[in-house]
Amino acid sequence: MSLMPSYESNINQVNESAVDRIFMLGNTAFLLIITVIVLLPLIFVVSASFSSAEAVIAGKVTLWPVDFSLLGYETIFEHNKVWNGFANSLFYTFFGTLFNVTMTICAAYPLSRQDLVGRRIITFAFIFTMLFSGGLIPTFMVVRDLGLLNTRWAMILPTGIGPFNLLIAITFFRTTIPPELHEAARIDGASDFRIFRSIILPLARPIIAVLTLFYAVNTHWNTYFQALIYLKDQDLFPLQLVLREILIQNSIDASMLIDIEDLVAREGLRDLLKYSLIVVASVPVMLLYPFVQQHFVKGMTLGSVK
Repeated sequence: MSLMPSYESNINQVNESAVDRIFMLGNTAFLLIITVIVLLPLIFVVSASFSSAEAVIAGKVTLWPVDFSLLGYETIFEHNKVWNGFANSLFYTFFGTLFNVTMTICAAYPLSRQDLVGRRIITFAFIFTMLFSGGLIPTFMVVRDLGLLNTRWAMILPTGIGPFNLLIAITFFRTTIPPELHEAARIDGASDFRIFRSIILPLARPIIAVLTLFYAVNTHWNTYFQALIYLKDQDLFPLQLVLREILIQNSIDASMLIDIEDLVAREGLRDLLKYSLIVVASVPVMLLYPFVQQHFVKGMTLGSVK
């Protein structure tokens, strides 16, 4: 009789482990299906970009390049408009992200301090702009009246501080940097600027990496609408606006097709350029992400229930 409880306990453990294995198997299968669904379009785009124009327009490309060719990339990099757009995107992303991260950190740190008078009101003012904005037309009028239209400043200054990113930074400072650290620095005679420069900034490297990724990808590299509204000079267009003209307007400069005489070849090259430009526009972000991946995950979970 004394062996019965132990026997029943072992049976329950076996049943539970079997259920766990079934759950893990189903979960793994589901995630594999989602992964395949996500990867298939990406693989197709990459394969099409390395295929011949005739194979692309004939629909022969599926998962592997057909009639391997670098014509799309050669045409892209031989054209000044693409190089100019790529250089502009790098410029906007680098200096814009530097400006955004600097402004956000400088605003988030004092707003995270309990001894800042009026911090709740100031924080609410930032959050209010996230919920209710002035709208496109008033924003355009402000940019116009400041003389920023058709200048590089129009791509940098209006993006100043993102309220969502500011809240993430405030949460990081509140949960990571204890008040005792400020008190110890004060006892040693450090000023607020010295505390910020020598203590806070070295400890804020994870959130700086998170903000850099957020601003660089979402605010600058992948954006085109802001350039579409504020810029008229094609020499100032970012790469995404060049890509938009090809993908949406389906228009390519005639100089890019000067050596193509057959209409079918032109259509094939037009489609080939779309896929090649998508790959070229995605490579910088793909190269940046692995370096900030761990900080990116940490930043996404800041403020969550633990």
